Amino acid sequence: MTDIAYTKQFGVEQRARQSLGTSDAAIYKMVAGALEGRSTGGLLVDVGCGNGQLWPFVSQRFSRYIGVDVVRYEDFPADAEFKQVDLDTGQTSLPDDSADVVASVETIEHLENPRAFMRELARITKPGGWIIVTTPNQLSLLSLITLLFKKQFSAFQDVHYPAHLTALLEIDLKRIAEECGLHKVSVLYSHQGRIILTPYHYPASLSRLFPRALSDNVLLIGRKLSQVE
Repeated sequence: MTDIAYTKQFGVEQRARQSLGTSDAAIYKMVAGALEGRSTGGLLVDVGCGNGQLWPFVSQRFSRYIGVDVVRYEDFPADAEFKQVDLDTGQTSLPDDSADVVASVETIEHLENPRAFMRELARITKPGGWIIVTTPNQLSLLSLITLLFKKQFSAFQDVHYPAHLTALLEIDLKRIAEECGLHKVSVLYSHQGRIILTPYHYPASLSRLFPRALSDNVLLIGRKLSQVE
């Protein structure tokens, strides 16, 4: 490995480890909710899997799970399939049209090229399969007020750099999904949002009334066209 390649790989691993390989339970519940009435059975590929915490929330829906990430965290399930890849390359090495569902939880914001990443997710998804992507919600009340006063989105402040690189709005996610040929696209929210200047969260009932404003995270789900559609 050349010095340049080693330095780049070290940087990618450091960015991944800064996230600790985990996300809030509300995000995993949001993913599980998005799958309600949409998909069961087959293969789930978890791209940017971290320590594999998504799997317990959705395991009853699938017969097989593959985690993909730049590092294998120590607490990743020992009996789970894992593929180590540099996601900034835009390649997972998985076969075309192989996954029934591809999920990427809080990963796209860590990457240099979100469009290349989404194209790769679409490539490995079977026709008729679903793609799920979550990311920080830039349109939350917290994020917009932070932008107003600090000129930075809440989840993309100096403390989050270089782990968080790419801030995407809902419209960006929708445009990228359209570019990748996805249809039946929907946007959902985590219904968990931090109250400004406190460590506390809004009541879930209030977040459900104002989901975009009072949710820290957003989810896009879209379906890859099947051969008969």
